Amino acid sequence: MIDIISRQNPKFKKWQSLLASKGIRKEQQAIVSGEKLIREFLRQNPDDAREILLPQNSKPFTGSPAHAKSYRLPKALFDELDVIGTHQPLLVVQTPAPGAVTEGPPKGLELVCALSDPGNLGAVLRSAEAFGASRVILTQEACSPFLPKAIRASSGACFRVALAHTGPLKNFSAQPSLALDMDGSSLNGFKWPKNVYLILGEEGQGVPKELGAKKISIDMTGQTESLNAVVAASIALFSYRSTSQT
Repeated sequence: MIDIISRQNPKFKKWQSLLASKGIRKEQQAIVSGEKLIREFLRQNPDDAREILLPQNSKPFTGSPAHAKSYRLPKALFDELDVIGTHQPLLVVQTPAPGAVTEGPPKGLELVCALSDPGNLGAVLRSAEAFGASRVILTQEACSPFLPKAIRASSGACFRVALAHTGPLKNFSAQPSLALDMDGSSLNGFKWPKNVYLILGEEGQGVPKELGAKKISIDMTGQTESLNAVVAASIALFSYRSTSQT
């Protein structure tokens, strides 16, 4: 086990950079937090494990691959990296390379996502996996799906769903596309196309009208004016899955 005691250590600086989207893209690595998620990752992707980070005075982490070196950090340094506050080991992993978006019609339901909040993005990825979205396309506005909070909110789904990156949402004009909107056609009884893009805009801004996406809405009762983007997307994904299997 190797001790890291200085913030100026190159290793620690690299790990710090993995707390931001820019650093994750540069290093092509991410930090997985919490023993449960770590062990699940190691069962599925052991070759992608890189380093185990442990708080001072902790016991060695059992079950890690031989190629993954273990590092021990003082509490202050470890807490800087443990942004979730699990107080459990951290695993530095290699992130999967994102796919490229090519011109052409969608295959199945492809979710186009501009969410910049890591908790919301992670939760949407979890729903995308649960309800069988064929791919999630992240626009330029979206945060990294491999931020610690996104990984935790996705319950590791970010490593399993097919991901691709594209430019700004305003430039995404591929068809056919749908967008959730309070003034759209009711989702109740809606006939989903077999192959379609479902677009999730930025929080509070929605989907630009210029994209020409057909609007669909979720019927609600009471005085609730709108749903959280994650909840609305999950309902739409479930509706698509239910309809496509009937």
